[in-house]
Amino acid sequence: MRNILILTFNDLAIAFRNKTFLLILFVPLFVFVSLNLLDESGAEASKVRIVLVQHYAYAPAIIQSIMAAKQHIEVTCVQNEQDGVRLLKERQIDGILTPHDEATGSLALLVLKKDSIAAITIMQNFSALQKAAEGNAPDWISSIKSLHRGDVQRETLPTWVLMLVLLIGFIILPMQVAEEKEKKLLLALLQTPIHELQWLIAKVILGMVLIFIAVLFLHLLGSFGPLHLFDYSIFILAGSFCFSACGIFLGFLCRNQASARTLGVIFYLPHLLPAAMSDVSLKLTAVAPFLPSYQLYKPLQSILLEDGQLASMSFDWLYLIGLGLLMFYLSYLLMKRRWLM
Repeated sequence: MRNILILTFNDLAIAFRNKTFLLILFVPLFVFVSLNLLDESGAEASKVRIVLVQHYAYAPAIIQSIMAAKQHIEVTCVQNEQDGVRLLKERQIDGILTPHDEATGSLALLVLKKDSIAAITIMQNFSALQKAAEGNAPDWISSIKSLHRGDVQRETLPTWVLMLVLLIGFIILPMQVAEEKEKKLLLALLQTPIHELQWLIAKVILGMVLIFIAVLFLHLLGSFGPLHLFDYSIFILAGSFCFSACGIFLGFLCRNQASARTLGVIFYLPHLLPAAMSDVSLKLTAVAPFLPSYQLYKPLQSILLEDGQLASMSFDWLYLIGLGLLMFYLSYLLMKRRWLM
């Protein structure tokens, strides 16, 4: 019994030294924070943001009901439908109301996704307004159109691609860099004519190749439909460079593989979940843009689901490349100092 206790306390000490306890404490804390960022039921969560186009003729009863329900509906007026579509793509509104082409006096609703929480909430609010104003008359919204094009499998594709990029960048590469440091392989390599920059460039290329292979294999298995291949490739290239450089930097911050695994998960989860869940929560929609992963997820979603073009997303790919260059430079400084080697 005494030996068992000694071995148990020894394992606990090793877990504490390898930062495993940080991971045990971080994951429940992250889940708690994420759940609190999700929209709660109630007036605040049910408030929807809609757009009305100024030169369209809406039924007076509909306009009066909308204006009387300001505690549930936030209205934005735009000059034309194109401005509304732009706001919808930027997630600044939940839907666009236009007069229906065929049904007089009724509306057509344009949303990002038909089965989204925003679309359901809009329908519930307008159904309640219609019943209060006209009783059992036909519903005001008689048609729902989706901006996202594709089936459920294609709609989840940006999330899976982001997951692969972050998995390689934040989990695989940091552990490999830490392993080479822990086993003194990196110090041995640096005794040869190999320069620090050569080693760093090779590691970045490794991460980018692994990401490209993983994404390509995902597309071959899924047989996803046509896309803007050039624009899509540019963002995969920028994202793979950025997060490969981030992964190498994280690897240099750790002394061994266990620490790298812990630190990788701590960075992996916050970058994956807020971006992937930003469409289902107004709070996460506000938080996600501050994460580098969102600058990759948002363009991928636009290209794959909304026929987005590279010309309108210059900030995103420049941001990814700039962050990648910064992480590459910081990794070079740590390598020159032989950090934790």
